[in-house]
Amino acid sequence: MSEQINHDQLFKELLSTFFVEFIELFLPDVAGFLERDSITFLPQEYFTDLVSGDRKLLDIVAQVRFREQSAFFIIHVENQSYTESNFARRMFLYFAKLHQEYLLPVYPVVVFSFDEPQRVETTQYRVDFPELKVLEFNFTTIQLNQMNWRDFLQQRNPVAAALMAKMKIQPEERPKVKAECLRLLATLKLDPARMRLISGFVDTYLRLDAREEAAFEVELDRMGLTEEERVMEIVTSWMEEGIRRGLHQGQQREVALVLRQLNRRLGTLRLDLRERISRLEIERVEDLGEALLDFSSEAELIEWLDRVSG
Repeated sequence: MSEQINHDQLFKELLSTFFVEFIELFLPDVAGFLERDSITFLPQEYFTDLVSGDRKLLDIVAQVRFREQSAFFIIHVENQSYTESNFARRMFLYFAKLHQEYLLPVYPVVVFSFDEPQRVETTQYRVDFPELKVLEFNFTTIQLNQMNWRDFLQQRNPVAAALMAKMKIQPEERPKVKAECLRLLATLKLDPARMRLISGFVDTYLRLDAREEAAFEVELDRMGLTEEERVMEIVTSWMEEGIRRGLHQGQQREVALVLRQLNRRLGTLRLDLRERISRLEIERVEDLGEALLDFSSEAELIEWLDRVSG
């Protein structure tokens, strides 16, 4: 991505807006013992790294009450968008600061949101000696690049609709995953502001090139979503955002329209033909939009492509 993305801010906005849904999705045991109406987000906490001297802002610190009890505890959620050798130690120091300041139990959670490396990250910080275990600090981890997006297709949860975009995705799966995120989002009854939050998150992390955009349109058509008003509103907003970022969105829109027309006329096109069409100049795409009305077979399409590229 050419422009700078504030990953921590994006994740903080997502997880604080849908905090209960996040807990339900990834921490169902915790969801079972917290009182959902008791959640209070505490003031932002700063932590000074004594080694680097940097001041770091803790991402999400929420005070919640145990269900059917008067006692409270803290849930600390930290998003980590890059790999860091001493991160487990930093999580322990965050824990110590929060525990000292609030004198409450702290439940620490880390969302590892980077794409690489794909090794399994540690969940523990230890201090021990040959004859004495001084400390064993554990924290819960949600490592997105170790998760299969297909496992979340049936989750009617806005956090799932967003975070599927950051899970383990093969390059050729990107258009399909974006379409599935959109399908899931369309099933949720969210207000416009929350809908924009999720759709903007997905579009940030699954920005498609012209070829992928064409495949994305094919997926929408296959799912029967191209006529759904809520879906088209989101897709239109993605197109407008693409124009703002200087993408060749006009060509992408033309290619997507032509591919939909061809699929309806000739049946689902082969991948190699879709790719050939996505590589056409905008003028040739417009010509194809007129010529396809006379096609009755895939062979006629191939003949037309050979002629204009010859």
